[in-house]
Amino acid sequence: MAKQPMLKFVQVERDMPDKRAATVRAEDFDEIYQEFAAVKAEEQASRCSQCGVPYCQSHCPLHNNIPDWLRLTATGRLEEAYATSQATNTFPEICGRICPQDRLCEGNCVIEQSGHGTVTIGAVEKYITDTAWDKGWVKPNAPTAERSESVGIIGAGPGGLAAADMLRKAGVQVTVYDRYDRAGGLLTYGIPGFKLEKDVVMRRNQLLADGGVTFVMNCNIGEDISFEEIRAKHDAVIIATGVYKSRDLELPGSGAKGIVKAIDFLTVSNKASNFGDEVAEFTSGELNASGKKVVVIGGGDTAMDCVRTSIRQGATSVKCLYRRDRANMPGSQRETQNAEEEGVVFEWLSAPKGFTGDESVSGVMVQKMRLGQPDASGRQAPEVIEGADYVEEADLVIKALGFSPEALPTLWNQPDLPVTRWGTIKAEYQTGATEMDGVYAVGDIVRGASLVVWAIKDGRDCAEAILETFNAASAVAAE
Repeated sequence: MAKQPMLKFVQVERDMPDKRAATVRAEDFDEIYQEFAAVKAEEQASRCSQCGVPYCQSHCPLHNNIPDWLRLTATGRLEEAYATSQATNTFPEICGRICPQDRLCEGNCVIEQSGHGTVTIGAVEKYITDTAWDKGWVKPNAPTAERSESVGIIGAGPGGLAAADMLRKAGVQVTVYDRYDRAGGLLTYGIPGFKLEKDVVMRRNQLLADGGVTFVMNCNIGEDISFEEIRAKHDAVIIATGVYKSRDLELPGSGAKGIVKAIDFLTVSNKASNFGDEVAEFTSGELNASGKKVVVIGGGDTAMDCVRTSIRQGATSVKCLYRRDRANMPGSQRETQNAEEEGVVFEWLSAPKGFTGDESVSGVMVQKMRLGQPDASGRQAPEVIEGADYVEEADLVIKALGFSPEALPTLWNQPDLPVTRWGTIKAEYQTGATEMDGVYAVGDIVRGASLVVWAIKDGRDCAEAILETFNAASAVAAE
């Protein structure tokens, strides 16, 4: 009788890849988790219960076939595991690194509910695809036949690149336009290397280029080329710009030097520390935490990226102010723990009310909070504790308060581009189609600031919808 390769969650405990010591990893921008060895990956995959209703799969935005590729990994069939993983996810090795598995697949694992500890889905997903790259199984998606239709994609982030991959695989001519010098969007310049090493993103970009996707970089729509020109050049256009406008704080003293936006700080850090670019703002110290007392305002994943980047740049102290408590913060608990291990101090129930300093910031005026009655979102609303104010010393203050859409109708001189009252583009659910003929939109520019995995789903769904439209038009023309 064949030995049962799965359901070993009772005998085998949950285990994560080894994490480098905090004192060591705080000195560089390398990823903090080691790679699973083959035996360990098979062992951890074998813990899957292969349940009849896989909640891990249903709670994944991409509905990845997680139980299938766990079983294939547990039985040593890695190439098939990679093919299964890649079938539903354009960037599995990226999702394996940066998805909040604790809130999605792993957080809904059945054996977690039974007290045995979730399967380490993200680490196995990363292992499968990293192995596929090492073994040469990952190939460019060169189409079997070329098509005449052309699609222009504005934005080289995960949503745009996922759509590009699907369309190019079908033989469509694809051109991606982006304002930056490297493709990847926030994968390249927003997420630090210790969470996502940049060669992982660059090799995907190269794979798309090798498959025939054309990239037009350093291209600002409305300046270097108009939106109308792009529409005229292509049969369909996908807007995948993401949301890059930083939410701000209009508080006394907020104009002082040394108060900066998170996206500017992270972009410059990634350019200087991960790509070795010469960046004036980094060299001058304007966007460099070295030797400074740093205060980061915010409690999301971007704030965690900022505090952990500041540690690596050599800040003398790093504190994070968040107006609610630890249980109510929006960021990953795993990232918060990593930050604490690396020396970040969290000041819970603390909110800024202004800044001290003349030309340059010298401190943050902090007001202490308590949690009151739930607000419209259902979360307890923070209330000010009178008389508990104090000043937190700071040489550099980083505002990580989230992102809003840029005013695209104005920037692109497209008053008819349909937007919501929040500035996001109005688009159909699943297809991404807008009211403008042949114009689609995907990712954060539709959803608002969200997860990479949702952008990938949107890009793939939109590509399928565009292909259906092209195929329908071809059928009509052939009649």
